[in-house]
Formats: sequence, C-alpha cells, structure tokens
Amino acid sequence: MDSLAESLWSQNRVLAETALKHRFIQGIASGQLPRATFAHYVGQDAAFLDAFCRAYALALAKSPDREGLAVFRELLDAAADELDLHRGYAERWNVDLHQTADPATTAYTDFLLAVAEQEPAGHIAAAMTPCMRLYAYLGQQLVDHIKPDNPFREWVAAYSNAPFEALARRLEGLLDRYGGEHDRLAALYRRAMELELAFFDSASRGQGP
Repeated sequence: MDSLAESLWSQNRVLAETALKHRFIQGIASGQLPRATFAHYVGQDAAFLDAFCRAYALALAKSPDREGLAVFRELLDAAADELDLHRGYAERWNVDLHQTADPATTAYTDFLLAVAEQEPAGHIAAAMTPCMRLYAYLGQQLVDHIKPDNPFREWVAAYSNAPFEALARRLEGLLDRYGGEHDRLAALYRRAMELELAFFDSASRGQGP
C-alpha cells in the first residue's frame, strides 16, 4: 500500500511528466536554453528559495515533536546551502540575485508563506514536498542524457544526486508522519505542482507573464 506521500505524487504524476517535457527543462537537457533565460531563472529561484527557507523556519516552529524539529532544521540548512549554488552561478554568469519577483514567483512564494503561517506542520509539508520531489524527479530523469559539455550539467547534478533524494524523502517522511485533512492535503499538493509549472512557464520567457 502506498504511503500518503507516494499516493499524492502518483495522483500528480501527469503534472510531473508535463514539467519534464516543458520547453524550459528540455532546454536545460539539450544545453540550448539561452544563458540569459537561465540567468533570469536563477534570480527568480533565489527569491523563491528565500521564501522556502522562511516556510521551513515556520514549519520548524510548529513541529509537534523532536523528529520534526530535527528534520525541518536539516531541510532549512539544505535550502540555505542551495542558495550558495545560485551564488556560484551569479559569480560566473553575472546573475542578479536581487531581481524583482515575477508574478509567477510571487504567486508561489505567497502560497507557501500563507500555508506556513496559517496551517499545521503536515499541511506545510504537503505544500513544500512537491518542489523537492519534482526537482529530484527531473534531475534523475535528465542525468543520464546530459552531455559533458552541457553548460547546465551542474544544475542537473545537484538535483539528481543521492543527498538531494534523501532530503526529498525526509520531507515526505514528515508528510506521512503528520498528515492532516485529506482533501486539504491533496489540494495543497496539487496547487504546488501547478505553481511549479507556472514558474517554468515564466522562466522560459525570461520574464513575468
């Protein structure tokens, strides 16, 4: 029998496959995504990760047990480390990490922070898990097809590696541990997946809608 996290991922697998086929992700896979487009994405993702860290901090404060305290702290530290990856891109590719957030970015960050401020730990996990699981899925699907000279190889490597998969599983473990109202969990999970696709739509244009 599937766990709660596995069931929610399965219910949204079509959206994950749509993300994999998205022109932005395929541009990364082929190495043909314009550098300026990727640079804009990195700046927007830095704004997203800032909110993601804050949502983790709120979830940590709401953790009902020590397991949650430990795991949410680990995830918060990892998200902060991910920002260091973006700083590396910024130095090499002249990326502005202080861009004004696009509408798609703002919609996603507003959603995450509202859930983190207003809802319990299990619901927060449901809103945050799709990002982790989707990026792990994308990285793992792309890694065997990336050529050595692909300029985005580092991005794929970051999300396809075993440590990132372990972090995704840790968050899924909290979703399974805490749960919540089933329909609400399903709605939050799906909304996060939809916002991921909107984020890629905006990123592929290199600007807000």
